[in-house]
Amino acid sequence: MPQITFTGKVFSGKGEGKKFIALPWVNRQIEQNLGYTPYAGTLNIRLTKESVTQKKLLEKTQRLQIIPEKGYCNGILIKASIGILKCAIITPEVPSYPEEILEIIAPSNLRERLTLVDGDQVAVTVDV
Repeated sequence: MPQITFTGKVFSGKGEGKKFIALPWVNRQIEQNLGYTPYAGTLNIRLTKESVTQKKLLEKTQRLQIIPEKGYCNGILIKASIGILKCAIITPEVPSYPEEILEIIAPSNLRERLTLVDGDQVAVTVDV
């Protein structure tokens, strides 16, 4: 199966992903779509220029929808992996969302599990 690998550096976010994932209706839909309860937070990755260009290829992958409650935006889930760890890219469908950012969710805290700190290089793989 063809794959796309995105590379970038870990950075600390503003906690917005954590708030979104903590919403009961978001958490429930992630569980239904991915089969696991996500850790309450995201791993933020600032992509390299090459990976930002490749990000357009995600439009051809299987995308799972997060259907919003009133007052919230749609979300997209794309199954992915970091090494052997299953995870998913989660993206809010808002016009101002930065194209160089990937937010990753998983059943465990990826920073702890992979002993990552800000500035560490990470590769995220998606089956196309």
